Amino acid sequence: MMDMLGRLWLRDPWTRLGMAVLAALLASLCLRTALYALLRRLTRHRPVISDMLARARDPVDWLIPLALVFVAVRVLPETEVLPAWKLMEHGLEVALLIVVTWLALRCLSALERAAIRRYPVDMADNLASRRMLTQVRVLRRTADVVVVVLGISAMLLTIPGVRQLGTSLLASAGVAGLALGLAAKPVLSNLIAGVQIALTQPIRLDDVVIVQNEWGRIEEITGSYVVVRLWDERRLVVPLNWFMENPFQNWTRSSAQIVGSVFVWLDYRMPVPPLREELMRLCKTSPEWDGRVSVLQVVDTSERAMQVRALVSSSDSGRNWDLRCRIREGLLAYVQANYPQALPRWRAELEGAAPECSASAQATPTGDHSHASRDGI
Repeated sequence: MMDMLGRLWLRDPWTRLGMAVLAALLASLCLRTALYALLRRLTRHRPVISDMLARARDPVDWLIPLALVFVAVRVLPETEVLPAWKLMEHGLEVALLIVVTWLALRCLSALERAAIRRYPVDMADNLASRRMLTQVRVLRRTADVVVVVLGISAMLLTIPGVRQLGTSLLASAGVAGLALGLAAKPVLSNLIAGVQIALTQPIRLDDVVIVQNEWGRIEEITGSYVVVRLWDERRLVVPLNWFMENPFQNWTRSSAQIVGSVFVWLDYRMPVPPLREELMRLCKTSPEWDGRVSVLQVVDTSERAMQVRALVSSSDSGRNWDLRCRIREGLLAYVQANYPQALPRWRAELEGAAPECSASAQATPTGDHSHASRDGI
């Protein structure tokens, strides 16, 4: 009697499905445990791979049981007969594609983290690190977009209606392809610009740039735009393709060192050699000066004064700004303290009165001086 009930129970397709799913889950548990133990031993002295496995653990926990359950459902003969099983098989296939896309994104993120650890930017000379970090981040985000697009495309292709729609679009690819290309032009142009920026690197993370007459640093490079942190803590968001189509200034393209200028207008009575010595003294006492350039020259003259320019150098633009302010204040204080007559001033020459007026003024008594002045006016 029990054998008969057992045979009848096994003849039920849903019962066999439940047993197959249970066996697949038990097998996935054993396989996952053995796989993790083996990978931990193999990657013990490989931190990059170990970090990748740690970040990929969550999608792998879903990938192994889903794959085994999908195989178990696929090999059962009732898949050909029962519509509900076809729906279940399709759902498992879509879930597998989602988990595979998730796994690929996690692996790309682990590779980016490994590059960040290997090339730190918190150092004085971080040009090579910023170059590598920019490439890694831009390429990673571009790869994320490609992986997501491929994953969604693969999921949509599993739906018969969408597959037929794709075939119809390919059959009439003239107008549809033109409309799709025009609609996707901003996305595609930014995607291509991101790859170009990663390879040619006109800008890098933390570069000092002048964009639309605004001074700032490259704070973030995404797959579609660049965030520039301005000097007053505002954020300027610029599309990626703008940097490939418009000129801009990059002050740290090959080196962060920079030379700045300070202009001061002074009177012609100001001797230049003492001012040049004062500039050198100020530079030597300034921590922002890097010891490369300290030059003072008269670069312009006018009918009232002469223009003096001081050139000073620093290791980066931020230090150079502080140094220029320090030099400007120091030179003005030196002139005020030692040569107050050398500050710019207006000059005017007053000509004497006419001889006749002077003679009449001399003949006029003192008491009538005001009256004579009024008559002269």
